Amino acid sequence: MKLFTKFANDESGAVTVDWVVLTAAVVGIAIAVISLIQGGINTAANNINDELATQSTYP
Repeated sequence: MKLFTKFANDESGAVTVDWVVLTAAVVGIAIAVISLIQGGINTAANNINDELATQSTYP
């Protein structure tokens, strides 16, 4: 019974769980931000590519 009580009172694993949850939240937010700005970045890259393609070269 003492072993179970000692195990139940041990909080050393709680810090690890906190870091895992925090890391998962940061990764989730990063994925959400990337998906939100992906369309605008693709449009900007295509516009730059089109502009560079239409520019004449030096004579």
